[in-house]
Amino acid sequence: MKEKSDTYLTIASPATGQYKDRGSKFMAFGYPVLSEAKVKEMIGYLKKEYHDARHHCYAFRLDPENNLFRYSDDGEPSGTAGKPIFGQIISAGLYEVLIVVVRYFGGTLLGTGGLFNAYKLAARDAINHSKIIHKVIEDTLTLYFDYDQMNAVMQVMNREHLTILTQDFGTSCRLELKVRRTSTEKMINLFLSKGKINVKKNETG
Repeated sequence: MKEKSDTYLTIASPATGQYKDRGSKFMAFGYPVLSEAKVKEMIGYLKKEYHDARHHCYAFRLDPENNLFRYSDDGEPSGTAGKPIFGQIISAGLYEVLIVVVRYFGGTLLGTGGLFNAYKLAARDAINHSKIIHKVIEDTLTLYFDYDQMNAVMQVMNREHLTILTQDFGTSCRLELKVRRTSTEKMINLFLSKGKINVKKNETG
């Protein structure tokens, strides 16, 4: 059985694209997003910024584990706007991304085929203008140990180039670390092999 990948593609920063057909202008905006709250914020911003536009159609897909997605035609004929925008997100293999296409009507009806093509090409243009990057799915490990285990813990951390998220040194020690998903079990076993180190795993995706 093929091992599930712990990397995925997303866009590094906001990007824009556009498409024009028979007077109608389709302005596409791509955003990296981590939550539905951010999705709503960006759609709200564009509706306010381009309040005189006829339609604000969109599609988004969030993290690759939950695969939460949604799309909207925002008043366009069913299946002619949100679905082709989402199709471009799927084709590019992107997650944690929102694409909104703002339409200004040019006076000529484009028909369902024309609309589908326009929203698809506008979304594709925004993706083509994006910097696409790989991101890694990570887990969080929390280590609990006494001071006499500090050297053993730091040896593993330095050798494996692990990142500290938080740390607390009181009567005992607590470290919260980021670990790449495919290395999680290996790291847990490494720390446990040092003795007197308790490890708790919290998946962060």
